[in-house]
Amino acid sequence: MAWNPLHPVTQNELQLSTSSLLRIKRDMMSIYTEPPPGILVVPDEEDLTLVHALITGPYSTPYEGGFFYFIVRFPPDYPISSPKVVLMTTGGNTVRFNPNLYNSGKVCLSILGTWNGPEWSPALTLSSLLISIQSLLTEKPYHNEPGFEKERVSGDANRYNEIIQHETLRVAVIGMLDNDYGIHLPNQLKEAMQTSFLQLYDFYENLALSKITLNGKEMQDPFGERRGHYQYKVLLQRLKTIYLRLKLSSCSQNNSSSSSPQSTD
Repeated sequence: MAWNPLHPVTQNELQLSTSSLLRIKRDMMSIYTEPPPGILVVPDEEDLTLVHALITGPYSTPYEGGFFYFIVRFPPDYPISSPKVVLMTTGGNTVRFNPNLYNSGKVCLSILGTWNGPEWSPALTLSSLLISIQSLLTEKPYHNEPGFEKERVSGDANRYNEIIQHETLRVAVIGMLDNDYGIHLPNQLKEAMQTSFLQLYDFYENLALSKITLNGKEMQDPFGERRGHYQYKVLLQRLKTIYLRLKLSSCSQNNSSSSSPQSTD
């Protein structure tokens, strides 16, 4: 579990050097100044070594519109050593969203030391790390699995996409908005998800409607994982419930602010 930033750490691992602290602040400021599309970061209120990151699934991928929440921990000698990262959006450690994103939350990426390939360099930043993680959310994640650069069985890449698209809607959208798995998100990330959900609602609803014929059918995972059955009818109803709840909340807040007394000179 050495890869996991939530694994118990010693007091020494929480003591950042002055240079590390300055570098972290610079990395954060860089993201605030030039935010990478689809990525939002928030520092932890109590632990200077932790950062919370929300990556929204890229357009035209089976992850589109999904909210993928990561926790990043900086080591005391950052940026000499790489940060540690865990994916929290796993359906309670039940869903593997990608050959490189395990249901344990492990992120397999060479610059994190969890995969073969180019190693971490001090020239890399928090922004470049999160962009590298975002790049795992591809149009055909089936091919991320070593040895599966070509389909073993015709149609497997699309079958895998169907599963990931369903699980993104079920876990990374609905599960995150309804907090099905007891994840404690910073308020800024919650509010960002709610705003994005309302903006993307038509996409979510149309997706569920377009896949309704799959409802009740078993998911056929090309890698042999037991995935259960498609639940698009239930997901469609839950989407509508969340939408109504957020719209009512938004209207209530607007009415409250408009009816508050105005100061006069």
